[in-house]
Amino acid sequence: MKNTLKTVFFMTLMMVLFLFIGNLIGGRTGLTYAFFFSLVMNFFAYWFSDKMVLRSYHAKEVTEAEAPKLYAIVHRLAASADIPMPKLYIVPTQTPNAFATGRSPQHAAVAVTEGILPMLSDDELEAVIGHELSHVIHRDILVSTIVATFATAIAYTAQMLSWSMLFFGGGRGRDDDSSSLLGELLVIIVAPIAAMLIQMAVSRSREYKADEGGAQLSRKPLSLASALRKLQAGAERLPMQASPSTAHLFIVNPLNAQRFARLFSTHPPTEERIARLEAFAAGRDLY
Repeated sequence: MKNTLKTVFFMTLMMVLFLFIGNLIGGRTGLTYAFFFSLVMNFFAYWFSDKMVLRSYHAKEVTEAEAPKLYAIVHRLAASADIPMPKLYIVPTQTPNAFATGRSPQHAAVAVTEGILPMLSDDELEAVIGHELSHVIHRDILVSTIVATFATAIAYTAQMLSWSMLFFGGGRGRDDDSSSLLGELLVIIVAPIAAMLIQMAVSRSREYKADEGGAQLSRKPLSLASALRKLQAGAERLPMQASPSTAHLFIVNPLNAQRFARLFSTHPPTEERIARLEAFAAGRDLY
């Protein structure tokens, strides 16, 4: 129920954003176009955002015959959690990482990169899959995927406004050019920051919960701690060509830590996640 309300909130927020920008740029006509555009965006965000994310990373669906060990791990954990077997995808990159997406446990997908398979032991891989299935069980995946669509839409809109101001001067055709220009400048500056803060708010808390859920499901909290340590080192050594708007979907931040201050990372500090898992394994529940 909580995640359902979050989904409605973000879809409404996306509509309000487009209505505001449409009115800012084109008055009543712009408002009308923005209304219909926001309806289309919300429709696609709900029904197709998971497919858009998978396609953006060139993820390939695999069968049991193509990835027997991975399939067996996911099948065993999904059965233990009493959820349908999700579709499995492999992302063609050597950066070790994983994510889950989909609008419900009945329409879920788990994706791992090529680089994660040879890096992790079977226990570590099982713990990582447990983490991702925890997102599925708690229905985090729809919220996270819609937030990714929302962040992408904000980035695209801010970029369009930037080009509009560069070539056309902004606020054209309006009586209040100065206020319109100021409004467009505020959108360009504030909107991406707001999107980043939303990603942080959604992602950081859910990663802690998914760590706990993955540790309980796999019964291997120390294996998950070890996997996080390896994945973090791998992501720093070989940053992924990932979009900042979808970075929060992954189990560890796929972007180079030097490019983004850790303070503004969509993920909580890996060291803190490892410490919590080690405390959890020792029987000290810090969650």
